[in-house]
Amino acid sequence: MPAPSTPRLATGLLAAGALALAGCGGSDEESTADQPAPEAASFPAASGRTLQEVLSEADSEGPVVSPAVQVFNKGKNRFAFGVFTTGREQITDADIAIYAARGASGEAKGPYPAQIESLETDPAYESKTTADDPDAAHVVYVTDLDLDRNGEWRLGALTRDGDSLQASVVGSAVVGQFTDIPRPGDKAPRVHTPTAEEVGGDLTKIDTRDPPDTMHDDDLADVLGKQPVVLLFATPALCQSRVCGPVVDVAEQVKADHGDDVAFIHQEIYQDNVFDPKGLRPQVEAYGLPTEPWLFVIDEDGRIQTSIEGAFSADELEQAVEQVTG
Repeated sequence: MPAPSTPRLATGLLAAGALALAGCGGSDEESTADQPAPEAASFPAASGRTLQEVLSEADSEGPVVSPAVQVFNKGKNRFAFGVFTTGREQITDADIAIYAARGASGEAKGPYPAQIESLETDPAYESKTTADDPDAAHVVYVTDLDLDRNGEWRLGALTRDGDSLQASVVGSAVVGQFTDIPRPGDKAPRVHTPTAEEVGGDLTKIDTRDPPDTMHDDDLADVLGKQPVVLLFATPALCQSRVCGPVVDVAEQVKADHGDDVAFIHQEIYQDNVFDPKGLRPQVEAYGLPTEPWLFVIDEDGRIQTSIEGAFSADELEQAVEQVTG
């Protein structure tokens, strides 16, 4: 998935992979349920081999594996990605594991089996933006990668189909490239976020979702350090990765259960809600975000407890909210 030329902001799944989230339709309801990660023992151990040597165990070429993240830090990283056929249709039920190797000839680490997180919500929380988008993402694959050094890491994947293995080259992850993004444990930057009152109730000025969501009552500058906050940077109508609509729907659903205890804030990305990587809203600049969507769950002391780049499920957000509400 090539990023726009000379971007100041990449967009989620467009940031680092080989294929945009296009042609995601055609999945049925049963295929989009959460699924636990397969057993690591069902995949070959890296055993000190190179990434190429591990992938050579496959019987055939595998599906397209498209990263949903671009930011990697030294240590454990939540690695989210999509899986597609070569015809650009999303695969929602693959048994897949990721491998990582430092540079072109480094020893591979893995396998890191991936769980499947559904992006679907209850019908009451699905927006028209999502429902009318045939390319909206249905699931995201998630695993944790242990990347213990800065620099380039080569990534690959093995997919198990019965007794056979399929190999996919995923691309590269550059650890330590982005250092200005606040991380868990950091104090969240205090910035003003526009509210419904500020725009006279015309939420279309600050929200591209159809219909606009309900996460515009609170200004982050007013509530930060006073109560827990869910801060979601996303642009449902302009998100080229096709995950912003679904994750805003997810946040709306979780807000229904926690909105009395937590301030939910949806922050759009582009000035005047017009797609322009050079025209970012100042809140996006303040958080140093090179991609979107981004989620920050902040405790009542104003400290970030969870940050997620890219897509996430209702279960993942529920767990993060429960961490800051006790």
